[in-house]
Amino acid sequence: MMRRLLPAIILVLCCLLIPLAPAASAPDSLHVLDSSVDSEFPLRLVFSIEAESGNPITDIRLMYQMDRMNYANVTSEAWPQFEPSTMVDTSWTWDMRRASLPPGAAMTYWWELRDAAGVVVETIPERVVFSDDRYEWSTLDSDSVSIHWYEGDAGFAQGLSDVCEEAVETLALDVGTRMDRTVDVYIYASSADLRQSMVYPQEWTGGVAFTEYGIIAIGIGPSNLDWGTRALRHELTHLVVHAATFSPFGQLPTWLDEGLAMYNEGEPDESFESLLYSAAGQDMLISLRTLSGPFSSDSQKAYLSYAESADVVRYLLDEHGSTAMHDALMYFKGGETIDEALTMSFGMGLDELEEAWHASLEGELSHA
Repeated sequence: MMRRLLPAIILVLCCLLIPLAPAASAPDSLHVLDSSVDSEFPLRLVFSIEAESGNPITDIRLMYQMDRMNYANVTSEAWPQFEPSTMVDTSWTWDMRRASLPPGAAMTYWWELRDAAGVVVETIPERVVFSDDRYEWSTLDSDSVSIHWYEGDAGFAQGLSDVCEEAVETLALDVGTRMDRTVDVYIYASSADLRQSMVYPQEWTGGVAFTEYGIIAIGIGPSNLDWGTRALRHELTHLVVHAATFSPFGQLPTWLDEGLAMYNEGEPDESFESLLYSAAGQDMLISLRTLSGPFSSDSQKAYLSYAESADVVRYLLDEHGSTAMHDALMYFKGGETIDEALTMSFGMGLDELEEAWHASLEGELSHA
């Protein structure tokens, strides 16, 4: 009898020692199951994440760094809304109505998650570009710029690339500075197309320089090439000058910033010259101290502000040269006041400059 029971007892013991297959259960650690970004240009970017853990997930943060000029390495955070759970599927939306990005703006992002047991997981950083995918863009690269366009042939793009390279060289001669990064230029087929790429455009917007991003967006078609090339030089100047003077300590007076951009457009526009000489003849010029701040919203005063700024910069370059202009930009970058920067570079303060420039204008008017 014992001989018959022994095999059965051994069999039962063996069965007890064999591990049972685990039943379906929550994971014993924190895992990211999926992460994605959906772009809805120009309105929003939607960052989504799905994760699970053996313990309730209590904290999820989106971390991101923008590819732009910064005074320091800046990491921003966003917090999607969710209820703590062992399984979470949530998203965070960057609403461009609050802080819009230009076409082609790039960023690096990653997620940081934590569960109730204190386990922390960071995803691998990924790069995303906020592209205007309504159009099929072509790209032409040169030494200083990348031209992106969707209407027109390669010759059209090459012509605009040549304009940019020439403007960069002119700036290098006039102010002694260059960009240390490639400028991305997005050529929209019209100003209307450009404005549709913006969340809150002004009705007159034809070109925009996003100086911190090194990006220009501008509406240029075959029928407005004359205006387009001047506007392209103008916006490119803003990018180069702002890159050269980027600093937390000071900023350029508006007349110098806009004057350099106007000067680099090329030969002065006759309508601006006429407006300038008319105001000078009637003693109605706007003071340079006023033009050091924002320009007037009144169209006639704004046009005169641009005309004056261009002529003051022309006067400074003609009388004092590019080395002095470069020195002035560096003094402004270092946080010097307007009068200090002008005195150290041109040997005269703002009031003295205005007096000397007025005398130059009167001389031109007397010989006209």
